[in-house]
Amino acid sequence: MKGRVFVIGLGLIGGSLALCIKKEHFDSEIVGFDINYEQARLAKMLGVIDEIAESIQDGAIGADLIIIAAPVNETKEIIHLLSELPLNPEVIVTDTGSTKGKIVESSLSLTKKGFTFIGGHPMAGSHKSGVSAAKEILFENAFYLLTPEDHIENSKVDTLKEWLIGTHAKFLTITPDTHDYLTGIVSHFPHIIAASIVRQTERLSESEGLIPRLAAGGFRDITRIASSSPKMWKDILLHNREILIELLNQWLSEMNEVKTLLEQENSTAIYNYFNQAKQFRDGLPQKEKGAIPSFYDLYVDIPDYPGVISEITGYLAKEHISITNIRILETREDINGVLVISFQTEEDRQRAERCIASYSNFATSVGT
Repeated sequence: MKGRVFVIGLGLIGGSLALCIKKEHFDSEIVGFDINYEQARLAKMLGVIDEIAESIQDGAIGADLIIIAAPVNETKEIIHLLSELPLNPEVIVTDTGSTKGKIVESSLSLTKKGFTFIGGHPMAGSHKSGVSAAKEILFENAFYLLTPEDHIENSKVDTLKEWLIGTHAKFLTITPDTHDYLTGIVSHFPHIIAASIVRQTERLSESEGLIPRLAAGGFRDITRIASSSPKMWKDILLHNREILIELLNQWLSEMNEVKTLLEQENSTAIYNYFNQAKQFRDGLPQKEKGAIPSFYDLYVDIPDYPGVISEITGYLAKEHISITNIRILETREDINGVLVISFQTEEDRQRAERCIASYSNFATSVGT
């Protein structure tokens, strides 16, 4: 496809979408804007965009596709601004927000002017941020939710999918309300729980100094998402507050049930509780990308001698295998430690496992 694409917000998501579109539609012109001009300048320098727009107005007029890759509150303000501009009558405006109900509601200001707005949510991410972390493969095999309203023509949805075909994502079309309910369950609510576990642990650590040391390893893994942007999650929770209040009420009932089982010392019921959770969790797809970004970790048993970590990373470098994070589990009592290496994709993790096996006798395993 040929045309002018305007990306508002040149962070990880906006930058990655720009790269995907640029690779697939090389005749198109990619224009970018970011409130942080240094991000825009870096995007131009890295070849993520072709041109920098001096303002939203400057970039939007004449665009065939406008992608708003901004926080949810800012997205509503940008939509209102766009509705007051003389846009291309055939333009498609979309966003990448984690909530859809209030954003789609605010898009009425666009649709009343005859412009097309199709809500979007690419369900992919990374622990890194900024345009320098943008990757063409970020959305590969991830779910990309689209939330067009009933009056939007199917041809417009198909056109948007065509623009985004380079993401190699799995497109699903659902209503805005369904989107917010589903993501509330599998993304927003888990972030609340992770943050609450960390906060409780922090309070308890005031009287038990060993807690921070013992909370390495598995504790860090299960609470990983608590390190997400506080500002972003404040806005997401407020946008989806009704559904999250309902889910929290259900959670309180669930915890009261567990409390009752403990008070009754009901060993059979406690076993069944954990067994049922295990069965459902073990049955979840392992290779699908879901609402929470996956972290592809490889665990390597290593002996304690100088240079062992650089030895392993050297093996990976020989095979041109990129890593995204590396750390050591500290709660081990034997002479071997565990090195945890994180990768961007499952393919990279598998390559790394084969690589380490070919160069050494270090035992490796993956999390399930």
